[in-house]
This record gives sequence, structure tokens and C-alpha cells, in this order.
Amino acid sequence: MITKKPKSKTSKPRSAGLLQSIGPIENLESYVKADWWREIFNANYLRTDADVVEDQTVTKTEIDLFLNILSPSKESVILDLCCGQGRHSLELARCGFKNIFGLDRSHYLVSRARSINRKEGYNITYKEGDARKLPFLPDTFDYVLVAGNSFGYFETIEDDIAILREAMRVLKPYGKLLIDITDGCYMKDNFQPRSWEWINKNYFVCRERSLSEDSERLISREVISHVKKGVIADQFYAERLYTKESVSELLKRSGFADIDFHAELFTDSQRKQDLGMMEKRIIITSVVRKEWTPVKKRQIVAKTIAVTMGDHRKLDRVKPSGSFDEDDFFTINELKKTLAGLMEYNFVYFDKHDTLINDISKNTNKFDFAFNLCDEGFNNDATKELHVPSLLEILNIKYTGGTPQCLAYCYDKSLVRGIAKEMGFPIPRAFIVNPEDTNFIELQIDFPVIVKPNFGDSSFGINQYSVCNNLEELENALLHVRKNMGYDKPIIVEAFLEGEDISVGIIGNPPDSYIALPIIKEDYSTLPPDLPKICGYEAKWEPDSPYGMITSVPANLPEDTDRFLIASCVKLFERLECRDYARFDWRLDSNGTPRLLEANPNPGWCWDGHLAKMAKFAGLSYAEMLDSILKASEMRFNKADKNI
Repeated sequence: MITKKPKSKTSKPRSAGLLQSIGPIENLESYVKADWWREIFNANYLRTDADVVEDQTVTKTEIDLFLNILSPSKESVILDLCCGQGRHSLELARCGFKNIFGLDRSHYLVSRARSINRKEGYNITYKEGDARKLPFLPDTFDYVLVAGNSFGYFETIEDDIAILREAMRVLKPYGKLLIDITDGCYMKDNFQPRSWEWINKNYFVCRERSLSEDSERLISREVISHVKKGVIADQFYAERLYTKESVSELLKRSGFADIDFHAELFTDSQRKQDLGMMEKRIIITSVVRKEWTPVKKRQIVAKTIAVTMGDHRKLDRVKPSGSFDEDDFFTINELKKTLAGLMEYNFVYFDKHDTLINDISKNTNKFDFAFNLCDEGFNNDATKELHVPSLLEILNIKYTGGTPQCLAYCYDKSLVRGIAKEMGFPIPRAFIVNPEDTNFIELQIDFPVIVKPNFGDSSFGINQYSVCNNLEELENALLHVRKNMGYDKPIIVEAFLEGEDISVGIIGNPPDSYIALPIIKEDYSTLPPDLPKICGYEAKWEPDSPYGMITSVPANLPEDTDRFLIASCVKLFERLECRDYARFDWRLDSNGTPRLLEANPNPGWCWDGHLAKMAKFAGLSYAEMLDSILKASEMRFNKADKNI
């Protein structure tokens, strides 16, 4: 029997408090984080610097000057390094250049660049990444641009040299580098120690500046305020002040030649206010004098990777037919065909679970690491997904993806909910129905609710009847889960949220190196109005049902929501000990607040899965997505080896 619990007279949830400014300080430099650049390039950056970086006339003037200096052909391959929101690369595309690439560390700015690129119909390739470790092959580009004072953000000069050496590596022989940076001599003598500027009728920014102790960097503080919301940001950053002499010496140390200084660039602003580091800049070009990089033979560089997978010979109770079908074999073949095209690797497959332990044990010296794609679990039992990485750890084999502990954490939905709540992330209201709760269940939340197995993945046990609007439907849904999942398992009854159904994907390993893929949402527009809007079992396994028509599209969420989701997922990724790649599912409530539904380490790897869809919106092919996961794993292995 289920009874409804009366509402308690609890207070309304507290809204997030306003940011508190730290007040006056004596030493700005002491507040600058070494990696300040990780968080500062967001909507506030575009807001405060819009008079320059969002002014297309300013950008066009700069590009016209660069083109006059470089005289590139329209077929030139050009990299806009530290491209931000893509203002220079987009302007190059508008000028008719066809082979344009952009790279930046800021997920927010790269997402904005990709969005404009799609809307304007260009074919620019944008990537997220670290300028010190470029994801491009040697001898790729005719020109590399570092424009808009995007050089000198790192804490050490050695980091800047690393950028220049990477630029040299990816430039073709006799390719050119163009750097547009602030005039350090001018800035040391003319920076404004304090300024106060209206951005628009709602926002204003107060700035403080001082030279660093060694006088090599300009330290800045920005306090951004809203007339009604109060302080929304109090942030510190530092930019290196290069002179003509010091930047010339830096380029020589990095191996560049034919260093030339061109016309100085004076920036104008429609607001006629504080221009900061953009006020007066110098433009430098230099040439790469090198030979073509020798092409390495595949047999020398190829690594052998063991791919662990589900066993198509065995039953799989998650699948509708209870076994692998034609679609599954097509998906496996697409994977193998795609992996075969990754020229840096050779792949061997281990999918016979009756002999898996022996097969891997006797071949450990024949491969470099394992690509663990056995998300079905050992013997196709989802409760044993952690057994395969456990075996690999026992045999001391490096492998991709989550650890056994991580997979155990995330298989338990209530445990993930508890961790998220402890970390301060919103979750839907819910309660647990335990196995012993058969005669009397107290309903603790209002309808509608959704009934979910506490343990499980692939939406097994969740269908259109899981969404309940009354007590009778709830009793039937609980019975359905118990029949399918077992009477000895707990069940979650959760408030059903009817806002956007969204997913966030991460490839890499925070905090050092990762890509946050474009956030997607489920498009339920084709779904009959009488069916609940969920991406359950029917959507994933029954293509002929009405749910089979559901598609995933870019979420296009408000800027603040996008930033919150990415930051939250990065923290959850680390807390849950995910590795290399993961997906997090959220849903918006009636107020537009994202609430975490579940975490998915080792999410579906198939060519048409959610992760592949997000990667596609990021401009990554299926092959590039798989390669990114492998590269992220290798980077993690190498880092761990260095720390031994």
C-alpha cells in the first residue's frame, strides 16, 4: 500500500548567495593563480572586452593588416592559435580563405566559435586544447597567427617557449608565425592603476593594476558588478610584458629566424574607455627554417592495443532479443573498421569470455595497453562491468576508462546522488523503496514521479510506464521493476522533471587536459503528446517505437547554465574517479535549474551513441573521438610513469 506523505512546512530552498568581493588588498600579485587562464575566458570576458573583441570593424582592421603583411594565398592552411571565440579565423573565412583551423583552451569560447561557424556556413575546424601541446601533425600549416594579445599568459617564460616550439613543429618549412602582442615598454609606463567603466546600463567593471615584483608582468584585478545583482566576479590575472628585444630573443631561442617588426597597432573603442593591454600592440613575424619532418614508418611507431569487449556468443538480458542482433554486429564492425584507420595503432580483440582470463594472461607481453570497451560486463552481466578492469589491474595491464571503484560508485544511482548532494550540486527530490517495503510505502514527493532501478545502466527497467501520475501507476511501475530487476534490489522513486533532458560529455582527464564536448539535449518534438518525454529503454533499444524517432541536438543553454554544467561535471569527474571519458545526464526543473540524474563512466562508445553525437557537434569524427580517448589514456599513463 502506498500513502501520500503530507507536505511539511519547510522553508523554500535558498538561492545561491551573491559573490562576496574580498575588498581592498595591498598585493595584487599574491592573488593571481598560476592557471588563472583556465576560468577567466567566459561570458564575462566577452562582456567586459566587447568594445574590442566583439567589434567586427576592429577585427576586420586587424585581419586586413595581417593579410597585408603576410600576403597568403586563399588556399593557405592557417592556424588561429589561442583563437578565443574565433573572431580572426571567422574574418579570414569571410575573406575567402578555405583552410582555417582554430584552437583555444576555453570551452566556452570555442563553443561560441563553432556556433557562429555553423550559422554562417563556414568550414573552420575548431579544437579545444593546450597551446603547449598542439593536436596537429608536423608540417601542417603555412601560417600560424597568435593574435589579439593572446601570448604571455602562462606563469613562466619556458611555457611561452613551449608554445613557440609547438608552432614551429606544426608549421611547414619556411612557414610564418605572426604574433600580435601588447607593447611591453609602452604598457609599463602608461598602464592605468585604477579605472571604472560602464559596460552597459546594467554592468560596470572596476579595475586595479600593478607591475609584478620583477616588473615583467602586469597584474590586473577586475571587479564586475550588476546594478541589481551586485558583484558577479572578482578576478585576478597576469600578462607578461614583452618588449621588442625580449620577444625577439625568445623567438631566436625557440629556433625562429628572419624576425621582423611591422606597423604598430593602435586599437579604438566605441566606449572610449579603458583599453588595457589592447591599447598599443606590436606585430612580429618570423620564419621557420627547417627541413620537412621525416615520415616515420608505421611498423616502428604503431602500438598494439588489446580491445576488450562483450561476448556476442552469450546471452545479454539487457538487449530486447536477449542476444546480439544484426544492429549490434553492424556497430561492432563500424568500430573495428574505424579503429583500423588509426595508423598509430594495431588492434587485437578479446571478446570470448569463457577463455578471457587465459587469453589475456598469456598475451600480456604482446600489447601496450587495453582499450576497455566491455561495457556489457563480464559474461554480459552489467553487475560485473568492474570485473574486466579488475582483471587488467591484477595482471598489471594499463587500460582506458574507469577503475573498478569508479564503476562500482556509478552503478549505484543513490550513491551518486549522495555524493552530488554532498558536493552541493542540485539533484531531483527522491526516496528509496527497499526490498522489504512491500506492504506500506509512504509517498514523500508529489506526482509526477519516475521509477528507476537503483542499480543498472542502458536504461534497463525504465520505459514510458515508469513515469507515474497517480498511486495505481506507481504500484504497477514498482512491480514492473521488481519483476525485471529482482525483488531484492532497491528502487528509486524520483520527482519527474519535465525540462530539457541534457547530457554533458568529457574526454580527457581534468584538471590538466580535457575537452568538454558541446552539451546536447533530447529533441522530443516528434513524440506523441500523450507519451512522457524520457530517453528510456524504448529510445535506445526499440527503433520502431515512437521513442525511436527521438534525436539529440545542441542544447544552446544560457551561458551561465552552460558554465555551471561544465564546471560541475569536471568536479564530479574527479570526485568519482572517472578517467579518460565520461558522460553526465542532467534535467532542468521548472525553474531552469539543472539537476543531476546520473554519471556514466565508460559511456557508450558506438558510432551513433550520445558521446559520438556530442563529438560530431564539436567537429570530431567518430575516428577522432576514439583517437582522443586513446590519446587521453596515453597521456595519463605517461604522467603516472613520470611520478613513479
